[in-house]
Amino acid sequence: MKRILVLISGNGSNLQAMLDQAADGRLGGEVVAVISNKAEAYGLERARMAGVATEVLPGRDYPDRESYDTALMQLIDGYQPDLLVLAGFMRILTPGFVRRYEGRMLNIHPSLLPKYQGLNTHQRAIDAGDDEHGCSVHFVTEELDGGPVILQARVPVFAEDDATTVAERVHVQEHAIYPLAVRWFCDGRLAMKDGQAWLDNQPLPPEGHAGE
Repeated sequence: MKRILVLISGNGSNLQAMLDQAADGRLGGEVVAVISNKAEAYGLERARMAGVATEVLPGRDYPDRESYDTALMQLIDGYQPDLLVLAGFMRILTPGFVRRYEGRMLNIHPSLLPKYQGLNTHQRAIDAGDDEHGCSVHFVTEELDGGPVILQARVPVFAEDDATTVAERVHVQEHAIYPLAVRWFCDGRLAMKDGQAWLDNQPLPPEGHAGE
């Protein structure tokens, strides 16, 4: 049973999707701890209700990103995770942190990468007149939102949509594809090799897997 550690900063809805699947035996692993940089993050309560260990490591307690990430790595390594999952963890990670967990750290980004790296993705898609938008699960590398894509899900964008309605549509898909990618990793099907995502010993295309 693979050990999964989740990093959050907020509501933790993707965390909840994983906790639900883990409880049903469908995640392929166990969420052993949830760490947040925000003490008020509701995702911590989700973890507690599921009987999962929680930790809070506030950024304000550290003078710079390097010292914060050093403390975070020590905290993470105490749980000996096989997989690190970023689920709305709103911090830019240092290169040393990324290198330590490269190949076993996943993130989900609310756009069809490589489009709209960074913030405000839903509004940017609307402003660009896109008729579709979505989300991408990817391995984390030193390039922000630039690691190899594992899996994407697409949603329509309608003329009357605002950023909130698009976000709600995307969230539904996030909760489906993120636990799936975690399960692939836990089952030994998913890996990162030579800067590329591989599934079932085959390299994935730049847009990731097309769907089961």
